[in-house]
Amino acid sequence: MKIKCVVVDDETLARKYLKDYISRVPFLEFVGDFNSPLKVYDLLEQEKIDLIFLDIQMPEITGIDFLYSLNKKPSIILTTAYKEYAIQGYELDITDYLLKPFSFERFLKAVNKVSSRIRSNDKKEIPSVSYNQTDFRDEYIIIRADRKYYKINYDDLVFIEGQKAYVTFHSEGKKNITALASLKELEEKLPENRFIRVHKSYIVSIKKIDSLEGNLVEIAGEKIPVGKSFKQKIAELFGLEE
Repeated sequence: MKIKCVVVDDETLARKYLKDYISRVPFLEFVGDFNSPLKVYDLLEQEKIDLIFLDIQMPEITGIDFLYSLNKKPSIILTTAYKEYAIQGYELDITDYLLKPFSFERFLKAVNKVSSRIRSNDKKEIPSVSYNQTDFRDEYIIIRADRKYYKINYDDLVFIEGQKAYVTFHSEGKKNITALASLKELEEKLPENRFIRVHKSYIVSIKKIDSLEGNLVEIAGEKIPVGKSFKQKIAELFGLEE
């Protein structure tokens, strides 16, 4: 089963960022977003929600007051710009506390805590993509994510971004795909004449690199850092001497 989650935040932009983050995690299922906690009560009565991303400072009722009003709470991840509420939140047995603005990596850490807690409490295995479900072919790679198999052509793949146990495949003209995979395994098995590791968190398509400026490579409009241990490879690629 997936973790069903909702977002409660009165800021439109905050809800947008959270929905994007949620869409990139295979075991999360986005159910809905709300600009007020008062609009969530009916949903909680009608459907089993596993996780709420909850802002604290909202006009009609604060996130803390909303938590006090619940008889049975799903897992809660507080999302707020006010760190002074952290202790009060943990007293209410929240799973994690995200201080705005937070990165996708920090977001993953929080939702993995929820996943571990649910597996522990319910003794249910939350399915995800395992490393051996990555299949390398001559001209493409097969990735399993979100209960689907995705075929990613090497010619379309721009770069791969690592986020601890997860990687996101960025391709031209297609949606980004996030899956459980090993960046090290990808580095070892992807065609070395097509892809190059430039940073501990990035593998890029050699063909798609546009320029090198200092410790940054530009690729498809994105500027990606070059790690110290990878500078020699990039220098050789551009015919430079280190």
